[in-house]
Amino acid sequence: MNTIDQTEGLVGAYGLTDSLDRLLNADTPLADLQERCGGDVPGTLAIPELLALVQQARSMGLKIGRTFRAFDGDAEISGFARIHPVAQHEGGGCEVLIENWQRSPLAPPTTREFAAKIDAIDRATAEISGRLDARQRIQVLNTRAPDAAALQLAAVDVPGKVWTELVELKGIAHHQPLHWRLLDGASCRFAGSPRNWRVRLIPIGSDVQNPVGFEVLLIAEEPLAPTPREPSLDERHNGTSPTRLVGTALTPVLRQPVARIIANAETIRARLAGPLRDEYSDYAGTIASAGQHLAAMLDDLADLEVVETEGFTTAKEAVDLADAAVRAAGILGVRAQNRETALVVQGRQGTAVASAEFRRVLQILINLIGNAVAYSPAASTVTIATIAAAGGKVCVTVADEGPGVTAEQADRIFNKGERLGRGNDGGKDKGSGLGLYISRRLAIAMDGSLTVEGRPEGGALFRLELPQYQQL
Repeated sequence: MNTIDQTEGLVGAYGLTDSLDRLLNADTPLADLQERCGGDVPGTLAIPELLALVQQARSMGLKIGRTFRAFDGDAEISGFARIHPVAQHEGGGCEVLIENWQRSPLAPPTTREFAAKIDAIDRATAEISGRLDARQRIQVLNTRAPDAAALQLAAVDVPGKVWTELVELKGIAHHQPLHWRLLDGASCRFAGSPRNWRVRLIPIGSDVQNPVGFEVLLIAEEPLAPTPREPSLDERHNGTSPTRLVGTALTPVLRQPVARIIANAETIRARLAGPLRDEYSDYAGTIASAGQHLAAMLDDLADLEVVETEGFTTAKEAVDLADAAVRAAGILGVRAQNRETALVVQGRQGTAVASAEFRRVLQILINLIGNAVAYSPAASTVTIATIAAAGGKVCVTVADEGPGVTAEQADRIFNKGERLGRGNDGGKDKGSGLGLYISRRLAIAMDGSLTVEGRPEGGALFRLELPQYQQL
């Protein structure tokens, strides 16, 4: 057996694993670290950084020697790891030697690191977020909270309003723009929401004394209580309970835990809790993405319940489709920029005014533009155009440069739960399959229509058609 010479160099710890990566025996330092990481001796190797090295050496059949770092909960363990695979007839595992074993107390995070960690957690848990200019006037305000619809509408109705005019600040009598440090962390309430909210103002720019703008976050202090719904006549007749349980009861309850998972995963991914190997940072990023996907599905399920409620109606108001298109493109601007995708809005304001509900039109456009960005190749263009159609109709179209849709796909793409894998992703569309179904239901509720067709030059063209607003 080709063993490691434990007398060579400064030896800190020695151990032996088997072909299933179980730590069979270990010196005291390594055994203690194994137990602090939740494992036993003998037992599966529970030290992630060491397990990755052992698996790599065993699978490749090669000796590995590299710097080793791990965390035992209270301190950082460092040293130089030598991993030697042993022959299959001798167990097929690895000999493990950690030279120059050192245990160093973890340095407390700096003030900047701690602040960045808090910011990351608040971004993930905020149900309302937006951008302000240097004078705290609203540029963009997004919400995923059902009880914040009135707040978003108020921000849209009067662009450029100072954000404090839309909320009631607790313990602060003045509503004029105060210094941002006096408002950061304040409590507030606003019309339409029974909940208390905490304010975060994060300055944008290198000079926090004179920032170029602010990121505003509103974090709910408690989850939204579900609103009881009367069972329909069919449900009372059949003695059955409502089938749309997730949207009514579970979505508000699950939203906060999912947001915490996302926040913690983002904290790990950004290495705010301490040094971390690249593969574990990537894994935390995967967890955060999965959490964001789950959060989006919860939103879709809540919307699904709304549009499928018996007697669901929408408001009738004048909606300038060109203005709605500009706002939707602005909301998705960062996502498009990350994919080097250009969002081009065509059409003059005032030429295509629909009789519809603004927030529902905006919801549909965000879904259509978001899909176009996701399915288009990088460095392409998504075009949003507004036109006045014939027969007292107006419409807005969203055209992408992706693979397009076939006639058969165009018939199915709006079905509930349909997840057509457009593009070269092998059909691995991770959406809920509800976005387009909900969008079409919303269009129909506004006496309009939503259709799709393939473009001759390539890509897909979605067309939202709505009744033209008639001035009285």
